Amino acid sequence: MASNDAAKPAQVIPLRSKGDALASEKKWGKAVMKLGFSILPSLIFRAQQRLRLNPTQLVILLQLTDYWWDHGRKPFPSKATLSERVGLSPRHTQRLIAELETAGLVKRIERHAKHRGKLSNEYDLSGLVARLKELEPEFREAAEMKRNVGKRGGLQKP
Repeated sequence: MASNDAAKPAQVIPLRSKGDALASEKKWGKAVMKLGFSILPSLIFRAQQRLRLNPTQLVILLQLTDYWWDHGRKPFPSKATLSERVGLSPRHTQRLIAELETAGLVKRIERHAKHRGKLSNEYDLSGLVARLKELEPEFREAAEMKRNVGKRGGLQKP
């Protein structure tokens, strides 16, 4: 006896509705989103002061993350490209990257081509990732506390 299961569509529960999947296009526009996007944890913005990042350092860090497409491949934009994007001199950009390195958020790794000399640096952002992981419990607890205070009756025990 043949089973009718083969004729039935797979029982897949989507994580998001099709409407949610297009939320970014609805928000920013399809043409804008076609040019690319970066996924960043909000904690980068919320913890800017705790990371001791001035606005210009944050902008450089965000530019570096825009080139970090794959976990296993570190970004390697040239200083000239970064400088052009943010409107700073290459020397100023270099100083900002050095400050991020001193803070332990970025590590510059020299790249060389065989018989062609030096290439643009590669940037290891694992220091930033580690620091955000350290800060996460504190920010999560603060958010939970804020939610609990907003409930009727004041602060609630979990």
